Amino acid sequence: MRTRATAAAAALLLAALTACGPTTDTSTGSTKTADNEAPASDSGTETAALPNFVGKGLQSAQDEAQAAGFYTLDSHDALGRGRMQALDRNWKVCSQTPAPGNHPTNATVDFGTVKIEEDCPAGGDQDEPEAAGGTMPNLKGKSVKIARQTLDSSTSLTVKDSSGQDRMVLLESNWQVCGTDPAAGNKLDGQPVTISAVKFGEDC
Repeated sequence: MRTRATAAAAALLLAALTACGPTTDTSTGSTKTADNEAPASDSGTETAALPNFVGKGLQSAQDEAQAAGFYTLDSHDALGRGRMQALDRNWKVCSQTPAPGNHPTNATVDFGTVKIEEDCPAGGDQDEPEAAGGTMPNLKGKSVKIARQTLDSSTSLTVKDSSGQDRMVLLESNWQVCGTDPAAGNKLDGQPVTISAVKFGEDC
């Protein structure tokens, strides 16, 4: 009797395990899941439709991007002046990367922006110059902030107001380079650099 009871219990346990687990289709060799199980994603990454945000305020674009499922967001100054977007509502979107369409939701969405009252750059986002090597780069028209970042961090740098008003250059992203000493194209080997600048909107 004990042998029959043990055999019956084993048979019931085997039947229960077979019913709960995945079954194999012997004709194809594929494994099928139960009806209430969702098939596993091949990559594990979800995709969603990324809208077109160009022309919208930065804050609105960020909110809509998150509503669409994109939570890794970044932004930059499309004019290449290196300004921070501290108050998102004061900026508008000129460009976006990636472009509108279906993308993985873990992709970083980067907005090229300008202030609300400014025009977007006609030729697309203005690139920041590459780091200076042994030759003084042409920094004219760039912000003093970007000029400082382009030069080696050990460079002794003096910034002067070339308008003749002897103003202090406090917020360097609001000032544009008019000229440099040494001039663009000259050898740069650790000597002090002087930048002459005026505020953006003023003539050099």
